[in-house]
Amino acid sequence: MHGLLNVNVSKSYVPYQMLENKQMLYELLHQPNDFVKHIRRYTNALTTTMVFGWRTPTYEDENMKQLFEGFAEFASINQTGSAALIDFFPWLRRLPDFVLPTQRKAKELHKAEKGLYLRHWLKAKDDVLKGTIKPCFSADLVEAQKAQGFSDDEACYITGTLLEAGSDTTSSTLVGFIQAMLLFPDAQRKAQEEIDRVVGSERLPIMDDEQSLPYIRCCIKESLRWMPTTILGAVPHATTQDDYYEGYLIPRNAGVLNNVWSINMDPERHPEPRRFNPDRYASDHLSVADSAANPDASKRDQFTFGAGRRICPGIHVADRSLFLGIARMLWAFNIEPQSDAEGKPIMPDPDRLTQGFVCLPEDFPAKITPRSKKRAQKVVDEWETAERECLNPETKQWQQPPPMPTGKAKNAGF
Repeated sequence: MHGLLNVNVSKSYVPYQMLENKQMLYELLHQPNDFVKHIRRYTNALTTTMVFGWRTPTYEDENMKQLFEGFAEFASINQTGSAALIDFFPWLRRLPDFVLPTQRKAKELHKAEKGLYLRHWLKAKDDVLKGTIKPCFSADLVEAQKAQGFSDDEACYITGTLLEAGSDTTSSTLVGFIQAMLLFPDAQRKAQEEIDRVVGSERLPIMDDEQSLPYIRCCIKESLRWMPTTILGAVPHATTQDDYYEGYLIPRNAGVLNNVWSINMDPERHPEPRRFNPDRYASDHLSVADSAANPDASKRDQFTFGAGRRICPGIHVADRSLFLGIARMLWAFNIEPQSDAEGKPIMPDPDRLTQGFVCLPEDFPAKITPRSKKRAQKVVDEWETAERECLNPETKQWQQPPPMPTGKAKNAGF
């Protein structure tokens, strides 16, 4: 996974991110009420391209719907008391399934999940053998499988884990950012002023603008802090040896949870923690990844990607996806509250989150409108050009591997 996602290799995915972002903007322009669907397709299509070599052209794709719906169900049952009991007392697993309906449901979800992952992996493997696969992680994994001899079941879960993690977490952060724009319009205005000053109205922001848009960087950091998607660090970790913390023994092999929510909401670290305030990072000039690697944990920006050796390996890709998503949405659109029948703005509750170890805000309405006719037309032109030049008109897949950026000129011109 490090080979797929490290800081150097992740730069090669910028063309993929650019294309999927342009489709997301186009869909937001024409179907703004379905913004959650468009954001999810954006992150899922990028992930399938990186992992399997093919993209998800529409939200109605059955594989993508199964991924998100299945993951939501899995996260839901994982929060039940019976699931915790089965984890802590493994002998309970020997009881009949009719006694443990949670276990029966988990087995059903696992069967469906494994079927999805295996279909994806075997198709990618077949594409490798046919010589038709696009550059992606699975192409390298086929060679690794030959050398190391791991099974297709193991391979499908290596790729499936990447698919799940890359699709769900970044999309949830972007949905949280849209909610923040409704609740804290001053931050939106300040971000748009910076984008207009640096980028102007003639073109979309590109990755080369990142260093000139420090407030957008602050918005990314604050989005990750303010609405963390993995509020308990996604999954428990374990100590490898006895450890003492403030006089307390944490024995070897003890389960340890990284309470991301409490750390991110610590008022001593972040005054007024439930206020979305990008300016709290005004003096932080580090990237999200560089900040996460700071040996002084008290100086890290947030802990949504985790901490230590097991930190999320997709942090570099996610940082770029968030930059393009946030910068381009604010360049193209105004994000405002919808109104009720009496004309009063409908304001979401930022503390109402979906249940599960990966969460996002509960459903809320938002009014997303183009900032001008000129910008709306630019969104249309950019997507139609990319669609015509890059994609097969029938399958909507890449006609050929995109030109990978080797310098500023290629990156800026994509």
